Amino acid sequence: MRHIVGRRPFGRSFFKGTALVLGLFMAGTPALAQETDLPSIGGAGGGLLSGQQEADIGRQVLVSIRRSAPRINDPLVFDYLNAILYRLVPSAPLQNRDLTLALIDSPEINAFAVPGGIVGVNGGLFLNAVTEQQFASVLAHELAHLSQRHFARRMEQQETSAPLTIAGMIAGIVLSAVTQSDVGLAAIAGTQALSAQNMLAYSRANEKEADRIGMDILASAGMDPRGMPQMFEIMMKQNRLQGNQVPEYLSTHPLTQNRVADTRNRAEQYPDLDVKEGQEYHLMRSRMQVHYASSPEVAVETFKAYLDHPEARKYHAIRYGLAVAYQANNQPEKAETILRDLLDKNPGRITFQVSLAQVLNDEGKHDQAKALLKEALFRNPGNYPISVTLANTNLAEDNGAAAADLLKDLSRRFPQQEQIWLRLAEAEGMARNIVGVHRARAEYDALMGDLESAQRQLRQAQEKLPAGSPQRQAVTERLAEISRQLHSDTES
Repeated sequence: MRHIVGRRPFGRSFFKGTALVLGLFMAGTPALAQETDLPSIGGAGGGLLSGQQEADIGRQVLVSIRRSAPRINDPLVFDYLNAILYRLVPSAPLQNRDLTLALIDSPEINAFAVPGGIVGVNGGLFLNAVTEQQFASVLAHELAHLSQRHFARRMEQQETSAPLTIAGMIAGIVLSAVTQSDVGLAAIAGTQALSAQNMLAYSRANEKEADRIGMDILASAGMDPRGMPQMFEIMMKQNRLQGNQVPEYLSTHPLTQNRVADTRNRAEQYPDLDVKEGQEYHLMRSRMQVHYASSPEVAVETFKAYLDHPEARKYHAIRYGLAVAYQANNQPEKAETILRDLLDKNPGRITFQVSLAQVLNDEGKHDQAKALLKEALFRNPGNYPISVTLANTNLAEDNGAAAADLLKDLSRRFPQQEQIWLRLAEAEGMARNIVGVHRARAEYDALMGDLESAQRQLRQAQEKLPAGSPQRQAVTERLAEISRQLHSDTES
């Protein structure tokens, strides 16, 4: 499995020579942004939605995203997002803290939250948020919407119909936002577009509340609430530069000068915090800048231009960005040299270890990559990006059994990550474990919403297992769960 870095067909460049932002130390305007509204779609409300109905809505929305929205599967970026999200969660007044993260492959600035604890982030948010505080403010805002159950309160007022119907509307709205296409409009048209717009319009009154609670979340988590008005100002500036018209179905989170001023004034009421900017954010931002460059060659030249700045060489994120750009440009030897030097200066830093292992794999040096990752995993048991990269290394060496062991553990801890199940099916096939292939494929199909295919896969696994065996019993129980879910969806 290739990581995300590489040529992307977006048709426009994030990089515009040396005028581009140089991480934190050169303040500037992000060069890629379109939407200024954050299409958060509330949480779940009081009497209308049960916990199971809320979960059903979240499941259906995730299925739609998995099927239709391009995703970023970079394990380093995913791990960073999980870390910052769960840094904020303890400070958020959420009833359900079991959240699922969706990382959308789009250069547009966007984030969303929906009932069922689904939090989505566009890759473009990294391009526009110059600091980690600004980036975290968007997530805090979304958590605030979830915590106040804004969306379902509106559902209660409208006495809205079945949760799965609502799920269709929510999924359509989210897909329209994250894909900037008509994909989601078709989903809305198939349900109740007017009702969806009416319900979402109510959320205008909730923005100030979400801003206030979001800043409380930031402060309680030891982050700077001033990141929120700063992020809003970036959005306003980008909107003016781009001349965008916010689509009517997303005109529910208006961003006005009054709102920016209100959040700025409120942020100044918090005590001054000595907040240290996290280096990891800027490393991930460099990865995403390369990812969204018009070409790897442009990325290489841009990061090389950054290094001409007198202060630039002391910023590891810029040198790291050049290494990632070299890798994307099929120059792994140059990438390896930079990464080894960074690792020498930062022993044990997981991002540099994983990135170096990925480069070594590109060079066919699988033994070196495996040795590096095994030592890293010994020091960081269960680490997600290390485990994923080591599994990929084992697959590259046709060692399916070793890869399957790692992927099984990951699938238990991250059961909502469909790509893990798909890779596990591949590993089990390589290891000639046919039952394992059927079981992993069934979980993948279930996450993609194809419950009938999941049923077939589990029945095939069941047929190959001896009667009375513990493994057969586990398969039978899972088959019953899938069958009940399929029956419930059919009735809805």
